[in-house]
Amino acid sequence: MRRRPLAVGAFVAATALLVSACGGGSSSSTSSGNAPAALDGVGPITLVQGKDTSNFVQGRLDAWNQQHPDQKVTLIELPEDADAQRAQMIQNANAKSDAYDVLAVDNVWTAEFAANRYIVELPTDTFPQTADFLPPVIDSAKYKDKLFAIPYASDGGMLYYRTDLLKAAGITDPPKTWADMQADCTKVAATPAGAGVSCYAGQFQKYEGLTVNFAEAVNSAGGVITDPSGKPDVNTPAAKAGLDFLVNGFKSGEIPKEAITYKEEEARRAFQEGKLVFERQWPYMYTLAEKTDGSSKVNGKFAVAPLPGLNGPGVSSLGGHALAISTYSKNKKTAADFINFYTSKESNTIQVQQASLAPVYTSIYDDATLQASLPYLTTLKASILAAQARPKVVRYGDATLAIQDAAYGAIQGNMTSDQALSQLQTKLEALTSGS
Repeated sequence: MRRRPLAVGAFVAATALLVSACGGGSSSSTSSGNAPAALDGVGPITLVQGKDTSNFVQGRLDAWNQQHPDQKVTLIELPEDADAQRAQMIQNANAKSDAYDVLAVDNVWTAEFAANRYIVELPTDTFPQTADFLPPVIDSAKYKDKLFAIPYASDGGMLYYRTDLLKAAGITDPPKTWADMQADCTKVAATPAGAGVSCYAGQFQKYEGLTVNFAEAVNSAGGVITDPSGKPDVNTPAAKAGLDFLVNGFKSGEIPKEAITYKEEEARRAFQEGKLVFERQWPYMYTLAEKTDGSSKVNGKFAVAPLPGLNGPGVSSLGGHALAISTYSKNKKTAADFINFYTSKESNTIQVQQASLAPVYTSIYDDATLQASLPYLTTLKASILAAQARPKVVRYGDATLAIQDAAYGAIQGNMTSDQALSQLQTKLEALTSGS
């Protein structure tokens, strides 16, 4: 484990708090006007991201460093939790620190980071590869139609399901609706192999994953959190139907009570240990669940399908990450060159093969050879193309906390779905007024 980068992160966080206490921390010193700032400066840089669980990242950094001994990239690993990553990146920017150069940003942070000038606008002609990116993917890296990051991984939720358990119950096709899924679980539970296996889980701990799962439930019932103009519209019958799917799942036990603590990794382990018939999960789990080293009890016994919804196939939230350049980086030219290297089609192909992260290139999804070795690619492409973005609001950090408060309160039974959605509507209206 790399201890030194974590120490740097801790130092930056402490510095940010000191600057904040002294009344500093303005992050508005980037260039203004219609043209992006010049990407100048050559030398060593840092790549800042959450903990690398893929074993892919350092290999690509090693490849770059061998070719660029005077412009080496050092990996700084932040906590696994996305909210903690965002907080440390913001602290670094408010401290005007040059400790962070290239930031691996969640696509929902783009508007906030761009509006607050934590990251710089990027000239599109410096990154021609983006012409081959899936349209929703490149759109997620823009703010007010200007490019601020280069995606390196997309994400779409899929339904992982136990093919062996469905077959034993006489079920030939994966469910298309929530009612289908519930009926399938009843049939599976009646078989010897399915006894004691829980029906369904997603990510329901009070963190960003809950926002994703709530948004998918609402969208899959025909509702929205915010309309296309950004206006909150979540206190509706459709949104209630989506939230009730989760609330009633916990009440009935179809969603196991321990799933209230699940983030991605807890949910992944539960599925791989054979505890679930169905799971909502990102594509990264596919390769891990197929391992034959004893870490997965379901290798060769599962497949993926589109998420189910109220009346038909559901809607995934658009996930993904992109690389952005910190406003305070001293070596922006090296940062841009590294981003081009890291987001090349070659790198993206290696990434999907090694880590099963969703590619950003349309041509990778359409590669027949890759489709043969990665059978989920077609389902994943459809998921991403039909996905809906989480609310694109400048105060996204506050918005997602409001969503989590409402959803968590409802699924825990501390408030009704109607109360939760009314509360959320009021909070979102206050957060987006005047924006």
